[in-house]
Amino acid sequence: MANLKEIRNRISSVSSTMQITSAMKMVSAAKLKKAQDAITAMRPYSDKLTELLQSLSSTLDGDSGSKFATQREVKKVLLVAITSNRGLAGAFNSNIIKEVTNLTNEKYADQDVSYLAIGKKANDAFKKTDKVIANQSEIFDDLTFDNVAEIAQMLMDKFVDGDFDKIEIVYNKFKNAATQIIMNEQFLPIVPMEGAANTNTDYIFEPSKEKIVEQLIPKSLKTQLYKSIRDSFASEHGARMTAMHKATDNATELRDQLKLTYNKARQAAITNEILEIVGGAEALNN
Repeated sequence: MANLKEIRNRISSVSSTMQITSAMKMVSAAKLKKAQDAITAMRPYSDKLTELLQSLSSTLDGDSGSKFATQREVKKVLLVAITSNRGLAGAFNSNIIKEVTNLTNEKYADQDVSYLAIGKKANDAFKKTDKVIANQSEIFDDLTFDNVAEIAQMLMDKFVDGDFDKIEIVYNKFKNAATQIIMNEQFLPIVPMEGAANTNTDYIFEPSKEKIVEQLIPKSLKTQLYKSIRDSFASEHGARMTAMHKATDNATELRDQLKLTYNKARQAAITNEILEIVGGAEALNN
């Protein structure tokens, strides 16, 4: 059994750790509220805009379709991995890295796969492959639509120029503080909505559907990427809050166990001292 000094040092160390994890939990809880409100307000607009453009794109003739909907033989693939810049968030980052790795080794085993890292954890995981075309970790320092739009524009340019035949986004979708859903969304080319071409609508488009699609698709793509990053940002704080809550509970349990061990060791030490005194007194009397 460890001596009393060692147990006291462990109790002090665990208590300090518990204070840190508890503080991190409160910080993440405060940030989560703001991030959750942002993604909750944005998601209906983004989903409806994507649905509208998919529906319009599917009704256009092949020759009049957008350059962003061009279907090519898939030889070069770009996977956009969205993680966080910091750890201590449970399996938040490792789940994304695992999903991207599985896509590379299974779905796109015969294709040339490159990566765009949004978050330091993704960059650290894939930079050793020499396939990371860019590291956009600084986006979390100032997460605005305009800054994300620049990344989306770069992706669109690379697709149009033929640098990549397919671009997919892998991220954590926010459900609640304890649950994040791994999402794998195709960014480019745009996927037409199945069955939309046969839908009878009585809309009057002004200007033409072609002009509407041409002007709104870039905005829709930028919004899609912004939503994905916002979803991941909210998921990160939810995952970190949950992880720090569990860590605090574990530290509390360990501290209580150490205190019990300390009290038992201290009681045993006192009992031994009493026995030694009694034994010494008996020896003197004899």
